[in-house]
Amino acid sequence: MIIDINTKKSEGQVEQGSLKAWFLAARPKTLSGAAVPVMLGCACAYHTQPSLFHTLPLLQGRAGVGLSPLIPLILCFLFAFVMQIDANFINDYYDCVRGRDNEERLGPLRACQQGWISLRQMRWGIIITTIIACLVGLPLAFIGGYELILIGAACVLFCFLYTTTLSALGLGDLLVLIFFGIIPVYFTYYVLIHPATFSWSVLLTGIACGLVVDTLLLINNYRDIDNDRNSGKKTLTVFIGKEKTEWLYITLPTAALVTMLLVYGWTNMNIIICFIPYFLFVQSWSKMRQIGQGRALNKVLGMTARNIFVYGLLISLLIILT
Repeated sequence: MIIDINTKKSEGQVEQGSLKAWFLAARPKTLSGAAVPVMLGCACAYHTQPSLFHTLPLLQGRAGVGLSPLIPLILCFLFAFVMQIDANFINDYYDCVRGRDNEERLGPLRACQQGWISLRQMRWGIIITTIIACLVGLPLAFIGGYELILIGAACVLFCFLYTTTLSALGLGDLLVLIFFGIIPVYFTYYVLIHPATFSWSVLLTGIACGLVVDTLLLINNYRDIDNDRNSGKKTLTVFIGKEKTEWLYITLPTAALVTMLLVYGWTNMNIIICFIPYFLFVQSWSKMRQIGQGRALNKVLGMTARNIFVYGLLISLLIILT
């Protein structure tokens, strides 16, 4: 959702309002976290109906629209990407306004706090990206059903509520589970498969995805625990402490990978595929505990982002091959 994965370093001279400033504010490296759930939803659709992608037939939408399945798939990716950028802008703006981005912050540089983008410019950036997200998502309602308008509206609403309210109440991790796991995985599948019936395997794939993506939020909050506590931001890490956060960090991918094996089978191939991302998470977990505090944890943040992307690629492969 609103998670930094760049290391803290000088970005050189950045002119206010320049393309470079907006590029940095968009945090392009976070887009991989937005891509993984859609990737898994696509794999679930292939698992259910392989012919959909073998022959690229016209997919008959609920609104009577016939089109290639590539169209809704591209729209799902674009919606996820634009919503991620929108969330990053909102986070940048409100954390600056509320004084959470200060000299004590250990994470990557922020556009508003650094003066790369003025608060007025960022407000317009938020408005524009929100409108673009709605325009990109609206065609999905004509393809998958008008109920998707409610899903899109919920994504936009909670995009704002996360930074403004819920992240300070320890609910950020729950929102990651829902909006970076269950919703994007299940509704990517829902848009691509017609008629789409309820599927426990897709739901569990979405839950597992949310658990894995949440490790990025955990290490982010683990690094910033002192600053969050001092500024009154009560994240889950502030509530449970650093030691329990360390164990939660490795428990989440463990639970996710075991879930995938239970759903898709304990075959030798599946176990080998799951071992690779698990080994990477053990590696980053070990580094997290070794470093403990400070800006050096940004290295673990980058490792975690890599782990999530590898998880997305390999679990998508597992689902397709099963």
